[in-house]
Amino acid sequence: KGWEFPKGGIEKGETINQGLFRELKEETGQTPIKIKNHKIEGKYSYKKSLPNREETGQTFSLYSAELKNKEIKIDKHEHSDYQWLSFDKAIKKLTWPNQRKCLRVVDKKISIYK
Repeated sequence: KGWEFPKGGIEKGETINQGLFRELKEETGQTPIKIKNHKIEGKYSYKKSLPNREETGQTFSLYSAELKNKEIKIDKHEHSDYQWLSFDKAIKKLTWPNQRKCLRVVDKKISIYK
């Protein structure tokens, strides 16, 4: 539980793009206009539910998406709330260190367009 980005896995038989579009549709209610592959991959570990459990490994690839508008329709099974935030507010709000690192990368890459 905590504040995080939309995310998810690729299902059997899906391409990466199909999985990205599906996950964004499931978690935001929108189909992205454009997806950017930041060509960054990594691994992180986390404890599944109880602090005394072994850590579980996870790999990730970093993408960002442009949506049509800010109207988000969340699936209550996926998330309980959402917020649109400035970079400074989002970096403080994100729960997981790996997601703060990802936000910094994306902000740096898109700030050349600001």
